[in-house]
Amino acid sequence: MDKIQLKGMVFYGFHGVGQPERDLGQRFIVDLEMERDLNLAGLTDNPEDTVNYSRVYTVVKDILEGPSRKLLENLAETIAQKVLSEFKINSIKVIVKKPEVPIKGSILAYASVQIERSKKEIK
Repeated sequence: MDKIQLKGMVFYGFHGVGQPERDLGQRFIVDLEMERDLNLAGLTDNPEDTVNYSRVYTVVKDILEGPSRKLLENLAETIAQKVLSEFKINSIKVIVKKPEVPIKGSILAYASVQIERSKKEIK
């Protein structure tokens, strides 16, 4: 299956289990990989035959910069469900990364959650 990817989208959000994370906020990085047959778009050169990834970006931005959530899992699931329901894609892989993880004494690049969902799994 063909894929459209949006990688390294950076947002500032107020998410986390601890209250200081929700008060101060931090950066989150999101990667998306959406599967869809792109043959028609490749032949027609018509934007209507593909996914408007500017609109997908806006959906992700609204979620990450929106109301506070405790879990990366909830952010990823919300993104997956919203994009699957609003765009003509077959499946999606969502990775949400949290670079400034508040783990005492830790040195790590980020913590992340990766989920994969398909149209048939929409609730």
